Amino acid sequence: MAAFQEFLDKMDNMEHKEKLAEVLEWVHQKYPGLGTTVKWNQPMFTDHGTFVIGFSISKKHFAIAPETAGINHNRKHIEAAGYDHTENIIRVPWEKPVNYGLLEKLIEFNIEDKADCTTFWRK
Repeated sequence: MAAFQEFLDKMDNMEHKEKLAEVLEWVHQKYPGLGTTVKWNQPMFTDHGTFVIGFSISKKHFAIAPETAGINHNRKHIEAAGYDHTENIIRVPWEKPVNYGLLEKLIEFNIEDKADCTTFWRK
């Protein structure tokens, strides 16, 4: 996906790059109406100019950032998936499979919950 190619090209680990590219492509295919951007060195998806979900990388994991409200709303699903999380991010270890059902719940919640949002982040 062209919007994220420059970000992906900076990743040194090819396995990590392929895994994150697969996740980003899945989101793009599943939600083709979402906008794509890279801000703060994070690939993000937006809806009507408001943040829906973002991703970041580290040595041991990639992180999913659905804002605190998305984590709080889906906490039991995050924990059931076996992912560690903070109030702002969900850590997906590179060696673990991606739980696309959880990703779908996070995105669907933010699209619905932020339908009338007029700011990038929740207030």
